[in-house]
Amino acid sequence: MKMNRFPVHLQFFAGEKTERATPKKKQKAREEGQVAKSQEVSAALLLLAVFLFLLIMGKSTGNRLYFLFRSFYNDYLLSDLTAETVQKIMMDMVYQATMIVWPFLLLAVVVSFFANYIQFGLLFTAKPLMFKLTNLDPIKGAKKLFSMQAIVNLVKSLAKVTVIGTAAWLVLWAGKDELLTLATKTVADMISIVSKLTLQLGFTIGILLLVISILDYMYQKFQHEKNLRMSKQDIKDEYKMSEGDPQIKGKIKQRQREMAMRRMMQEVPNADVVITNPTHFAVAIAYRAEEMKAPTVIAKGQDFMAQRIKEIAKENQVTTIENKPLARTLHAQVEVNQEIPEDLFQAVAEILAYVYKLRGKI
Repeated sequence: MKMNRFPVHLQFFAGEKTERATPKKKQKAREEGQVAKSQEVSAALLLLAVFLFLLIMGKSTGNRLYFLFRSFYNDYLLSDLTAETVQKIMMDMVYQATMIVWPFLLLAVVVSFFANYIQFGLLFTAKPLMFKLTNLDPIKGAKKLFSMQAIVNLVKSLAKVTVIGTAAWLVLWAGKDELLTLATKTVADMISIVSKLTLQLGFTIGILLLVISILDYMYQKFQHEKNLRMSKQDIKDEYKMSEGDPQIKGKIKQRQREMAMRRMMQEVPNADVVITNPTHFAVAIAYRAEEMKAPTVIAKGQDFMAQRIKEIAKENQVTTIENKPLARTLHAQVEVNQEIPEDLFQAVAEILAYVYKLRGKI
């Protein structure tokens, strides 16, 4: 029993996800839309952007809104109620409302894009929108209600409520003197005071929410990397899938070598001469003037392969010449199907001339 417990522990630790995700797994998760992202970043940046826009363009927006109401009460209500006037009034109101609203819509699109870009860059994928039956699993849904993410979301909600409440109380308390005297102010002064306090409240809440969103993003990034962690076995399996099983690759290379060796041996009968060591090296050389610019090595081998080349040469009556230094040099410097280099051409040419003389070709 004691001997069997050790492998079980090893198997347990081997399956434990303790390793950082590989680039391939991160890329696959990214393609599926699984990225580190905090919705709070978009909300906080959008809130700050809206109040910044109001600070810069608030007067212009207010004037356009004032013009819309003035036109409605002074012009539209006094017009005759006909189909043409109603159509004109509706078109004018839609146009004026569009001119007021479209900057905010454009701002929302730009800020949302920017908020996502700074978190995970450019990413276009529709996979998160695809329907999955696993999302309907009630057991998984129940687990999410009591997960760490649910606790984090609860803490975020409480933090936001606390931040907004505290910021509102501080800003309103600081401007209580002005608020208490609003009844004595003119309409323009009332609008000015309320606008100032609203901007202060908006920027205060926006900055505090931005701090919360940064902390939330750091947590989401940590949680994302934790969820992508791999076991040592996962990394090995991924390597085998991408690079191929080393044993299979070794067998393929061995098979390729065997096929190349077989083809090389089939060329030995076509050689003009085999130069040997005589026992350790053998190099088969052929020269066909109409096909080759220079004599070419068509087969070579060492030890057992050298003996096999000599046997095939003997069976096919190919002349064998013993030249130890030349055989060593050719085996070391010239590959199969490669022409003889110039510095060895003279020595090989003399041997070929001798062989041709033996055969009566010259």
